[in-house]
Amino acid sequence: MATPIGNLADISLRSLYLLQLADVLACEDTRHSQMLLRQYGVDKTGSLWLAVHQHNEASAAEQVIVHLQQGKRVVYLSDAGTPGVSDPGARLVALVRQAGFRTMPLPGASSVTALLSVSGCVQDSGFVFVGFLSAKATERQNQLRQMAAEPRAQVFLEAPHRIEALAKDLAVCSDRLLTVGRELTKQFEEVTSLPAQSFHPWLQADSQRSKGEFALVLHALLPQPDRLLHAERILDLLLSELPVKTAVRLAADISGAPRNALYALALQKQPVNDGE
Repeated sequence: MATPIGNLADISLRSLYLLQLADVLACEDTRHSQMLLRQYGVDKTGSLWLAVHQHNEASAAEQVIVHLQQGKRVVYLSDAGTPGVSDPGARLVALVRQAGFRTMPLPGASSVTALLSVSGCVQDSGFVFVGFLSAKATERQNQLRQMAAEPRAQVFLEAPHRIEALAKDLAVCSDRLLTVGRELTKQFEEVTSLPAQSFHPWLQADSQRSKGEFALVLHALLPQPDRLLHAERILDLLLSELPVKTAVRLAADISGAPRNALYALALQKQPVNDGE
């Protein structure tokens, strides 16, 4: 069962109904889930609570299967988001299905789909879900080099204590467009798009930007002619409202195209002064 990733209103009526019916509640952190349910006025103090997390999925799945064999209704919920996507749960689901029992999705909040829906990322070629990158610097840098070569859009996640290191390593993706979602659905939610190489300076510009949970989209790699055409369209819009230097700077930041090339293009678009 998906749970809110921040805003408590992001839970379905169906989920609340089935939580009331559950005989067994399996979750990552029983204390966290008990507090969450109390926010909705759901009292499950007499129910059986079972901790299922990344360190005990196999053994906990055996307990879940025993309860299912006894005809009990088991609901598994993550701490935040959709279980089995980036949170624990995939192994539990696989083992339960192998045992012959039905698994039923209770859809809801997901940082992956939430960020994709506002990124403006071209989805014609699909996207790749990467999840969390390695905490080890060398492995993470190797992963990012592979991501830089992947033409499709890629969605990945990061925790606040590693976001600075990730931002530095993302320079390998150069001017490829990156959409950053920070604290999605929460009070200080922030979504911004910028060239990957500009992510670290953007973080350093405000100490608050390094706080919170992060979801990121590395946009699809545009063919060079398409990238330049995209940049020219942005430049045209900005030139109609702004001075040349400002328009060029913003167009370069938004599109990731070289500033010198855009400046030369902007000069070509300016009307010729014939002395009148």
